[in-house]
This record gives sequence, structure tokens and C-alpha cells, in this order.
Amino acid sequence: MTNIKKYLSLVKFAHTIFAMPFALIGFFLGIRKPSFYGNLNSRIGWEYDITNFVAWKSILIKFALVIGCMIFARSAAMAFNRWLDKNFDAKNPRTAVREIPAGIIKANSALWFVIICCLLFIACTYFINRICFYLSPVALFVVLFYSYTKRFTALCHLVLGVGLSLAPIGAYLAVTGEFAVLPVLFSFTVLFWVSGFDIIYALQDEEFDKANQLHSIPAAIGKAKALRVSELLHTLAAACVAFAGVYGHFGTWYWCGVAVFMGLLLYQHSLVKPTDLSKVNMAFFTANGIASVVFAIFVILDLFLS
Repeated sequence: MTNIKKYLSLVKFAHTIFAMPFALIGFFLGIRKPSFYGNLNSRIGWEYDITNFVAWKSILIKFALVIGCMIFARSAAMAFNRWLDKNFDAKNPRTAVREIPAGIIKANSALWFVIICCLLFIACTYFINRICFYLSPVALFVVLFYSYTKRFTALCHLVLGVGLSLAPIGAYLAVTGEFAVLPVLFSFTVLFWVSGFDIIYALQDEEFDKANQLHSIPAAIGKAKALRVSELLHTLAAACVAFAGVYGHFGTWYWCGVAVFMGLLLYQHSLVKPTDLSKVNMAFFTANGIASVVFAIFVILDLFLS
């Protein structure tokens, strides 16, 4: 296994598929941002003159920088989690094959990887705009702090959700340099959606967490009640995308995306039962990966075609 493949495996690079589509929503929302001044039915206004080559050059540069921010921040967070949890991972049969406990990557090398990713993330924000640069330490604190939370609170799933929820707000800030309600609504969608499916994933480690004084909602209240909490969070996520659709005066494409997103939320809950966790990975990765990508495609289509 090459070093690149080792580190891509360490940070589960394929899982970038969860938050990246929502970052793209925030980015394109910033380019063609809704306007709520005057006539509420006048939904769309251009942030850039897209007929101008210089404007397109600026868009493409910011797009590359936003993608870089997403990759470096998430890689730093994931590698830091693996580094911090290396002793627990070594004890857990499910995670003992991970790169650090298995000896594929040295712990110190993983920590250096975290530091380098953090510096590259800050560098990207520096070239985006001032507000993103000033807020970059806050974003890094949130995504890195999550790794500690399982040691003292069952609400660790929500902290993970907060970390990933920064994606649409951050991407919108990169384009516009200002906050707005609509990207915040998409961030709340990510918060509730990610928290809900992280609870489903944590069902696998309920007994291990109890035995090692680690905190999670399944360990605190059991598998059956944890699934009910997950369902509640996913209901809130569905409510957020619906409210965003009404608030943003979106059209048919958007609502098609909402239908797919909600359908896949229901589908993943049909796969997992308290007495049968055999399809957790299908619910966790496949259903949620498809949900985020398809939803983002429909939202972006609506922004430019409606």
C-alpha cells in the first residue's frame, strides 16, 4: 500500500461525500444568492457577473480553495480522531484493523499529518477572504474538539454534526463574505442529519463503549431508544430542508431533491433494527452518500434552471 493510499484510508476519504455536497450547495447559493428585498417572489440575484471572464476566474479560484478547505479540515479532524483514539481502537475488534493500531501508520506520523492539514486549511482561508481567515481557528477547534467529546458526553454525535454543519455556511461566506439565513438552514439540516446517522453507526459499539467508560447515545439509553432519537433528528433534518425550500422560494427541481433526501432517510431506518445491525454500513454510507449527492445536484439545478 502506497503512503497516499494509507493516509486516504486513515481519514476515510470516501466519507467526504457526506459534507462536500452541502459545501457545494453553500458555494453555488452564494454565486446565485436569493434576494429577499422588495418582492419576495423575486428569488434570484447574481453575486457575480457571469458573462465576465474575470468573474469566472475568481469563481473558479474560490471554488478550488473551498474544496481545499473541505479536504484539509476533514482530513485533519479524522486523522486527529484516529490518533487520539488509537488505544481504544486497538482494544475494539471492529477497529483494531485501523491504520494506527495495526501499525500501518505510526502515531507520530498521523499527528504530523494533522498539523500539516490544519496549516493548509488556514492557508486556503487566507486566500479566500478576511472573514474566513479570522474564523478558521474556530472551525478547526470545533472539528478537532469532537474527538474528545466521547470521553465525557453522550451528545458527542451532535458535536460531530456541528462540525460538518460548518460546510454550507463556510462555503457561502467564501463567496459572499457575509452570513445569511438560507445557508444557516442548510447547516441545521447537516447538523440533524449527521447526528442522526452517527447514532446509527454508534450502535455497533454500544457494549464496547459501556465497558470502556466511553459515552454515546446507544451506550446511554440502549439501541432501541437510540434509534428513536435518530429518527427524531432525521425528522428535524427533513423539516429544515422543507422550511429552506419555502423560505428560499425554490422550485420543482429542489422539491424533487427533497423527496429523494427524505425517502433515503426513511430507507436507512428501515434497514437497521435494534436486534439486527447487519445493514448498518449500508444505512450509514450508501444511503447517506446517495442522499447528500442527489440532494445537492437537485438544489444546484434549481438555482440555475428555475
